Amino acid sequence: MPEVFGSSHDPEVTRGFKREERKAQPTLPFFEFPSFTVVGMLTCEICGEDIMLEEDMRTHLLLSHVETDMRCPLCPLSGVSYDELRFHISSAHPEEPHRVRDPAPFASTSGCSPAVTSSKKPRMPQSCTAGDSCDTAGEAAPGGDSLRREHNSTPGGGGSSTGRDAPVTPTLTTQSPKTRRALVRHCDEDKDGVEAVHRDAKQTRLTSPGEEKVFSCPMCGLVCSSCFILQGHVELHLQEPPAAEGEERFACPMCSVICSDSFSLQEHVELHLDHTAAVSSPGSLASDLKLARELQREEEEQRRRLEETRQEREEFKKLQRQFGLDGSGGYSRQAERAMERAGARGLMAPGEFHCKRAEMMESLASGVDDGTTRTRGVVQALYEYYQTACKDHVHVWLSAATDHYCSSAGDKGWGCGYRNLQMLLSSLHTIEAYAPLIQENAAPSIPRVQSMIEEAWRAGLDPHGASHFNRRLQGTRAWIGATEIYTLLTSLGISRIIDFHEPTGPADTHPRLFEWVKQYFMSGRSTRLPPRLISTSLPPLYLQHQGHSRSIVGLEQKKNGSLCLLLLDPSSSASDTRKLLRADTVSPAVRRVRRFPGSLKHKQYQVVAVHGVMSAEEKQIRISKSRTLCAERIP
Repeated sequence: MPEVFGSSHDPEVTRGFKREERKAQPTLPFFEFPSFTVVGMLTCEICGEDIMLEEDMRTHLLLSHVETDMRCPLCPLSGVSYDELRFHISSAHPEEPHRVRDPAPFASTSGCSPAVTSSKKPRMPQSCTAGDSCDTAGEAAPGGDSLRREHNSTPGGGGSSTGRDAPVTPTLTTQSPKTRRALVRHCDEDKDGVEAVHRDAKQTRLTSPGEEKVFSCPMCGLVCSSCFILQGHVELHLQEPPAAEGEERFACPMCSVICSDSFSLQEHVELHLDHTAAVSSPGSLASDLKLARELQREEEEQRRRLEETRQEREEFKKLQRQFGLDGSGGYSRQAERAMERAGARGLMAPGEFHCKRAEMMESLASGVDDGTTRTRGVVQALYEYYQTACKDHVHVWLSAATDHYCSSAGDKGWGCGYRNLQMLLSSLHTIEAYAPLIQENAAPSIPRVQSMIEEAWRAGLDPHGASHFNRRLQGTRAWIGATEIYTLLTSLGISRIIDFHEPTGPADTHPRLFEWVKQYFMSGRSTRLPPRLISTSLPPLYLQHQGHSRSIVGLEQKKNGSLCLLLLDPSSSASDTRKLLRADTVSPAVRRVRRFPGSLKHKQYQVVAVHGVMSAEEKQIRISKSRTLCAERIP
C-alpha cells in the first residue's frame, strides 16, 4: 500500500468521506453490558457507503471512485475522474443534490469491489455474517437476532419510515479484545482480496485494446477528445448574447462560434488546430493507416511493374528465338549442325559429311547458291501442261521463266523470304530489261542476300527496319519480309510494294488481290481478246502474309469468271516440285500449286512487284522517302 495511505490527515486520502460519531444506545432493556467501546462509522460522501475502518474507506474510495470510471447520476456523462465528476456536478447541476446514495451510476461493475454495497440497508462489519454474533461468549446471539428483527420491522421495507435516504444508526455490541483482533485481521484479509481483484481488473483494462472516444459539437464541426472541453465549447454557443451596438465581437474563422474577446477566440481556435494536428500527426491512427495504404499501393505497383518487365523480357526472348535473333548462329552454323546430327544417326557417312561441308564453305565464300535446292523449267512445264489440258479454263497467264528454290537444312524454318527472292532474281536474269541491273550472274546464296540487304540499309533505305534488326543480318537466322525485299529491289531501282491491308470479300477473302494480279499480267498487252494461254515476260510476284511468303507465277480464269493463283512455295521439297516436270505426275502436282480465293484468308497480304526501271533521280527520291516507308494501300 503506498505511503500516502498512512496519514489520515492527507487531503487526498480523507477527501470524500467524513467520520460520524454515533452514540451507543442499548437496544434491549433487559441486557446489561459490562463494558463496550463506541465505534465511529465513516460515510462516503459520494455513494453513502458506511465503513468502519479508515483503511477500508481509503481502499473503497480508491477502488470505487478514484481509479474506476465515474458516471454522473444526473446525465449520461461517464469516463471521468473523481475531481472531474465533482466539478461537473457543481457546475452543470448546481440545483441538484450532490449526494447520491445509489453507487450504481457512479462506478461500472468492472471496477467495483465486493465491499461496495447500497447504503439503503444497515451495514454490518465485513467480518460478521447474517447468522453470526460479535460476542465470543455466545451471549449476544439472541441480542443480534432481536436487533435485526427490530430493524426490519420498520415500515417501507427499506430501513426508513419516511421512504427517503436517511442515515441509519447501527446497533453497537460489545466486543472482546480477541474478537476485535479477529475482526481487524478479517478486514485486512478482505482488503487484500479487494486489492487483488482491483489489480486484476486494472491489468485487464490496461492490456485490453480500447477505442478512443471523440465528442463532436452538435452546433459546428469541432471534434473534442474530452467531454469537458466539449461542454465548455458548447457553452460558448449557448451563452452568446446578442452583440451590443458598437461592441466588437470575434468570430471563429473555422466555425460559427463568436467569442467576446480575443483570448477566448485564441483558445477556441487552438482547439481546431490541436484536433487537425492530432489527425494529421505522424503518430495518429489515420495517418498510420494512410501511410500503410500508400506503402501497400506502392509495393503492389512495383510488383506489377516487375511482373510486366519479366513478361516483356520473356516475350522478347521468344520473338528473338522465333525470328532468329537470339544469337544461336546463322545459315552455316545451322547447316553444319544438321549434318552433324545426320552423321551421328548414321544417315551420312563421314566422307560424305566432309564433302558436303566443303561444298557449303565454298558456296559461302563465293556468294553463289550451290543449287542443291533449285528446280529449273517449272514455268515451262506449266505452259506445256495448259496447252493440252484444262480446256475449261478461259485464260491462263504465266510469268517469265522462274526457277524454284526450296528450303534446305541450313535455313529450314526461317528462310522462305530468302528463297522467294532467289526465285525472283532467277527470273530477272532472263529478262533483258532487268538483267544488267543484277550484279550476280547466278542466284546469290542466303548469306550473300543478307549482305545485300545490309548494303541497302547503309545506303539510307528503310532506317526503321534496319534499327529493328540492329543493322545486322549476317550470322543470324532473322526472318525477312516484304519490306526487306522491297528495300533490296529499290536499291537496284526496280521495285514497288502493294499492301492489301484488309479483306475485301465475304468470309475474309481478298478478291481485290486476285483482280490486281490479273491486271498485272494483262499490263502491256493490247485490249483485244487475249488468247487462252499467255506466257508473259513479267517477273513473278512476291506474296507475303503473316509467318510465310510465296511466289505468284501464274493466274487461271475459268468460264464462270472465278480466278485461281498459281503459287510456288519454298516449303515444298525439291522432289515434290520436280513432279511438275514429268507428264505422269504433272496433273496432281498442279493441284498443289493452285490457290483459290477461299484458301487465302489471312487478314493482310503484301505484294512486291518489279515494275520498270527507275532513273537515278527517281531512285534517290525513293531512298529519301523510305525513311517513312509507305506502301500502296488497296483498298
